[in-house]
Amino acid sequence: MKAAHSVSDLVDAGLLTPEGGEAVARVADRYAVALTPYLLDKLAGAGPSDPLYAQYVPSPEEGYTAPEERADPIGDVARSPVKGIVHRYPDRVLLKPLHACAVYCRFCFRREMVGPGGDALSNAELDEALAYVRAHAEVWEVVVTGGDPFLLSPRRLTHIVRSLSDMPHVGVVRFHTRVPVADPARVTDELVAALKAEDVASWVAVHVNHADELTPEARGALARLADAGIPLLSQTVLLKGVNDEAPALEALFRGLVRNRVKPYYLHHPDLAAGTSHFRPTLAEGQALVKSLRGHLSGLCQPTYVLDIPGGHGKAPAATSWIEPDGEGGHVVEDFTGARHRYGP
Repeated sequence: MKAAHSVSDLVDAGLLTPEGGEAVARVADRYAVALTPYLLDKLAGAGPSDPLYAQYVPSPEEGYTAPEERADPIGDVARSPVKGIVHRYPDRVLLKPLHACAVYCRFCFRREMVGPGGDALSNAELDEALAYVRAHAEVWEVVVTGGDPFLLSPRRLTHIVRSLSDMPHVGVVRFHTRVPVADPARVTDELVAALKAEDVASWVAVHVNHADELTPEARGALARLADAGIPLLSQTVLLKGVNDEAPALEALFRGLVRNRVKPYYLHHPDLAAGTSHFRPTLAEGQALVKSLRGHLSGLCQPTYVLDIPGGHGKAPAATSWIEPDGEGGHVVEDFTGARHRYGP
């Protein structure tokens, strides 16, 4: 089975009718489409109500851009001092060696930047990006993202990791990837070995949004990483119609922890163009996250965050459980909703 890269491929795979293909043709012309053979097999016979289908198959709703939505919703361009680097926080940078992905999520905040033919760093540009990190001793962590860095060859990954490990001020290299749940066979022993080097700690953050993505194949890919001693985190986007109910999030976060993946961030969807149909309100997200407290182990609890538009970084988005009582103390709410006084 071949990968799908167009509307006609999706029609041939039975994921869109010919009429459905016509309805999303303009969407697919603007925003990249790709599903791996692995996902095409998993989605056989699925429709829009399937939580995986909704994440990958284009819909007519993407043709509407809400007034508040942006081409660069988290300000990558504004915070990019050299090509391939985003320097938003003092002690860490993003390194983006490529803008291609194995799959293209329909809610992606970089959807205007990624896709076939998207810029990949040349050898000279990669050297310049690495030189930027080398010249900034305050940079302790390098987040390798894109695009999906797990599409790089093991040789290229080895070069990046060893170059960073040679910089005494770099302590952590973190890879952000969708590959373990979108194309798990790509997570080979050779790729895993390429992620590691002396004098630097390598971490992997896996983007996964629903427990159905934790198939036997995906669990095997995660195990190959964990068994190699690489700590695993997850990033999840809160999506209407995919995971915006407590049982769905509970199953996902428990499934991740059972596979040695620490839930790290639950992202409120960014203001990316054509994604308003995926975005709950902040109040809805806050209520949902609050409902998990006390019913889900702390080990399974990610931090609910939103990226401030314009490149100003992430902010915790959960509601406060503690309020001043006006008398020098505080009122604390427990997971049942009962309120208790704390303090003098």
